[in-house]
Amino acid sequence: MGFTVAIIGRPNVGKSTLFNRLIGEKKAIVDDFSGVTRDRIYGECEWGGKTFNVIDTGGFVPHSKDVFEKHIREQVLIAIQEASVLLFIVDATTGITNLDDDFAQLLRKHQKNVFLVVNKVDNNARMSEANEFYSLGLENIFFIASMTGSGTGELLDAVVERITDDNEEKTEEDIPKICIIGQPNVGKSSLVNALLGEERNIVTDIAGTTRDSLHSRYSKFGKNLILIDTAGIRSKAKVHENLEFYSVIRAIKALDESDIAVIVIDASKGITHQDLAIYKMAIKKHRGIVIAVNKWDLITKETNTARDYEATLRSKLAPFSDVPIIFISVHDKQRIFRIIEIVEKVYENLRRKIPTSKLNEVMLEVIEHYHPPAMDGKLVKIKYVTQLPTPTPAFAFFANHPKYIRESYRNYLENKLRDTFDFNGVPINIFFREK
Repeated sequence: MGFTVAIIGRPNVGKSTLFNRLIGEKKAIVDDFSGVTRDRIYGECEWGGKTFNVIDTGGFVPHSKDVFEKHIREQVLIAIQEASVLLFIVDATTGITNLDDDFAQLLRKHQKNVFLVVNKVDNNARMSEANEFYSLGLENIFFIASMTGSGTGELLDAVVERITDDNEEKTEEDIPKICIIGQPNVGKSSLVNALLGEERNIVTDIAGTTRDSLHSRYSKFGKNLILIDTAGIRSKAKVHENLEFYSVIRAIKALDESDIAVIVIDASKGITHQDLAIYKMAIKKHRGIVIAVNKWDLITKETNTARDYEATLRSKLAPFSDVPIIFISVHDKQRIFRIIEIVEKVYENLRRKIPTSKLNEVMLEVIEHYHPPAMDGKLVKIKYVTQLPTPTPAFAFFANHPKYIRESYRNYLENKLRDTFDFNGVPINIFFREK
């Protein structure tokens, strides 16, 4: 399972500001009044060569009868149960409040890694005043200013120390792990049942029936892989039910442990904003991707219906649209076993290693045909390319002025790599390094 860090605390202590700093983008809404973060937000943080999930939670108010604060409180408790490390944020400018004290008592009951993070410590006077937080009785304490980033390095060092090396936990078998993922009620569990030929998972017309990630071994027709059926991910604005929030965390973790994501979408609804969010999450995590358009039997067919549908779909998936798209009907068992064949091919692409000699023979000719455009009077020359020893395809191009290579040229090189070597369904990383 993926390593998950939850940022928790009472309202208005700077949780979302710290979240934005950790993930490196302004994703969480930040304001000076409590209750701004009504729902959970997810992101990834990379530090010291390790990557982990981060959950931003709403402000915790223990005994409030406000409907929003009650809902947030229940979801924060779920985040506490599911997270690997808890960052308990307090505010140095206000000192210890009754809410902080109640929260600390709650956390002491859980056998969790809890880091007490005293925020807004941006001068010596506040550092002196912040020492009072030792009285909360929590062992690991850090003094930071999330607005400026002061002290966050030491905090992140301590977090990544808790991350175990995934390589030490690998099983003897190298079996592809396939995550069946998508919004609720698109047919994920029905697809797994149809592939396995048995009613392994509960299937109903009620969205969110699958509450946990279910692992099933698929061993048919000489194929051998693990199918992971995840709970449906619904857009955050529609998460009204705490069990569904619990399932979202589990779905993200299932994506972490999988090799390939089969993203199931509803043909009658088309690809939605939330489907695209799932797609981008899979790309960011460097997973192989297959798009399965289910309920194709419900679509009225005309000439070129599938072709036009696919063209529209790819335009929405851009800029990375080199993914297999298959139209299926789980109800009619139409083309469902074709998914297994496609998944095996994508897994092969995910593990593909190109010999350095072949890579340079092809790509240097491509570069010679179209050189990187000059920038600021600098003539850029790329002399060498090699594939990096990473679990997923990544390439390093060595140049005299790597920082002057534009994004458009990066896209050009990626397209040529895809044209020459089959990386269908696989995100590619390209790095430019100084020769």
